[in-house]
Amino acid sequence: MTDPLIRAEAIDKVYTKDGRAEVVALRDVSITIDRGEFVAIVGASGSGKSTLMNLLGCLDRPTRGQIRLEGTLVSALDDEALAVVRNQKIGFVFQIFNLLPRTTALENVELPLLYSTRRDIVGLARRALEAVGFPLDRLRHHPGELSGGQQQRVALARAIVNDPEIVFADEPTGNLDTESSAEIMALFQRLNAQGRTVVVVTHEPDVARYARRIIRISDGAIVQDEANDPPAELQQPGPIAMSSSNEVRQ
Repeated sequence: MTDPLIRAEAIDKVYTKDGRAEVVALRDVSITIDRGEFVAIVGASGSGKSTLMNLLGCLDRPTRGQIRLEGTLVSALDDEALAVVRNQKIGFVFQIFNLLPRTTALENVELPLLYSTRRDIVGLARRALEAVGFPLDRLRHHPGELSGGQQQRVALARAIVNDPEIVFADEPTGNLDTESSAEIMALFQRLNAQGRTVVVVTHEPDVARYARRIIRISDGAIVQDEANDPPAELQQPGPIAMSSSNEVRQ
C-alpha cells in the first residue's frame, strides 16, 4: 500500500508567551493527503486553517504530534532541513502575493531557482510565467505596475517553477475581483489535472467548490471531511503549458 503524500497524526498547536499557553490553535488533528488530490481547507477567521497549512507545509512545527511528508518525519527536522524540503517539494501562494517590490515579475519567479543547480534560470522562469498566462510583454514590470490578478499569476509561477510535489495556497483570491478569482482557481484546477497536489485554504465556499475534497475546520478541530464534485461550469480540465518532469528538482 502506497503511503500518503502527507500524514499528520494527533497534532496540536499551542502558541505560548513567557512559557504560558496563550492560544490553542489546533487540537488533536489527524489528516492524510494523497498524491494528486485537490483539497480545500475551509473555516472562518481564527478557526485554525492557516495554522494547519503552515504545519503541513513545513513552515512551522506542531506542539504535539507528528507530520510526515513522503514518509519522512518532517516535524522533527531542524530549520535548515525544513528549508531544503520546502524549496524542493513545496510551492506556496498567499493572499498578499509576497512579491519583492523592487524586483521584476521575471526576477521574482527566478528567486527559488537560485538554490537549484539549473543553468537556464531565465528560461525556466519565463516558462512558468507562460504556464499561468502571464502577459509576456510585462516580464520586466515591477509588482506595483501590475494588476492584482497579474501579481497573483507571478506568485503562482514562482510557486511552481521548481516543479514541487504540492502547492499550498492561503486565501489566494482574497485580494482579487470575481473574474480574476475564477481565472486563478481555474489555474489551480489545471495544475491538479496535470498531477500536482493542490491544497487551498479559504473561508469562501465559492472558492472551495473548485476542489475535489473539502475539509472543514472549526475551533482548531476538523469537523467535516468529504468528497466534492465541482459543478460543470467550474471544471477547467485544459492542460497548463509547463512540463511536470523532475528536471528542476534537487
